[in-house]
Amino acid sequence: MSEPYKFYKVEKQGHIAWVFLNRPEKKNAMGPAAWTEIIPIFADIDSDDEIRVAIVAGEGKEFSTGIDLMGMAPLIPTLKNWDMSAKGTVKLFKDIFPLQEAMSCVEKCSKPVICAFHGYCIGAALDLGSACDIRLASLDAKISLREAAVAIIADVGVLQRLPHIVGQGVTRELAFTAKYIDAQRAKEINLVNAVYPDKESLLKGAQELALEIAAQAPLAVQGAKDVLNFCRGKSIPDGLEYVAARSSMILPSEDLAETMTSFMEKRTPAYKGK
Repeated sequence: MSEPYKFYKVEKQGHIAWVFLNRPEKKNAMGPAAWTEIIPIFADIDSDDEIRVAIVAGEGKEFSTGIDLMGMAPLIPTLKNWDMSAKGTVKLFKDIFPLQEAMSCVEKCSKPVICAFHGYCIGAALDLGSACDIRLASLDAKISLREAAVAIIADVGVLQRLPHIVGQGVTRELAFTAKYIDAQRAKEINLVNAVYPDKESLLKGAQELALEIAAQAPLAVQGAKDVLNFCRGKSIPDGLEYVAARSSMILPSEDLAETMTSFMEKRTPAYKGK
């Protein structure tokens, strides 16, 4: 099943939702539709009980060359008008928040999200990837925290999320130099979990991982994501109190009963997320 969007192509296959950046003729550069459509897409994924995992990938040769600065003028008029007044500055400040939410909605989605990097993954593409739970890459991936090279600050989430993934030192190196790194380097710094020879094997690997996740008890998987997100930046005692409360929400459950029954019957559990 697919839904008509201007920038994205969404396909639901069993328990997996594929979200493709679908502007290959422009190397999936992220214009206005990329930022407005993603919020309802992930709201739908979040609310769809049949979907247990999402995969974000790109159509064509590139994952994405990042934000389409010229195309974003309708959403951020200050980029076009060069209004340097105090009023213009306040307007620009407020205009950034919806762009941040376009990335945060991926992180907030209760379902795990896998990002498949291939070809160019630049600027906002890395923002999107950093908001996902797991990142994979093909060998041809060229990744760059590119904003310093185009005279802007990365302001939609990557500077907040990337240090938790690769550490402060590596994040600062990438942010200050705007250098490109290849897939092998991305694997070395733990930006991606695995590297595949080409795009085809990358998407197959992403699907296999998604199926592994989807086979587990959905309430437990989603609870683990929620706890991991909450605990980032919190003390261990705060995290322990939260996970105790979160765990109590799914105990007991039909899935836990299915775990016990399937164990006694020596079969694979069939979880329903109940």
